Amino acid sequence: MTDLLFLIHFVATWFMVGLIWFVQIVHYPLLGDISKYRTAAYEQTHMRLATWVFGPPMLVEMSTAVLLIYRPPTYFGQSYGVVGLALLLVVWLSTAFLQAPQHQTLATGYDEASHQFLMRSNWIRTILWSLRGALVLESATTALSLP
Repeated sequence: MTDLLFLIHFVATWFMVGLIWFVQIVHYPLLGDISKYRTAAYEQTHMRLATWVFGPPMLVEMSTAVLLIYRPPTYFGQSYGVVGLALLLVVWLSTAFLQAPQHQTLATGYDEASHQFLMRSNWIRTILWSLRGALVLESATTALSLP
């Protein structure tokens, strides 16, 4: 059962790693190219639709991260679980207190400062999710090398 839990966690984490890099490199920079007259409508639609893309894997990742602390497989040490959960908590806090307010501002109309802050502050999530991906990848590599 712990192997399945780890596999689900691994997939959710790496889904989020890929998604956040796409957002950082493609999606957020392109937001600045939207007509200043269409930004509010675009952003409102973005927030509504992105919730369906980000929400489920983030919830799966968080729930499996918590469960892995209590039921870690042998190749996924409890300290990895604690570090991974701490990184994930910072990602969630960054989302709630840094990125989400910028999206709210942009939903009322284009604001250059909000757009720039959104792109800069999103590096927090990009780096932390990448670190999380490295943690679970290292654990998976360890699991594959077990006899």
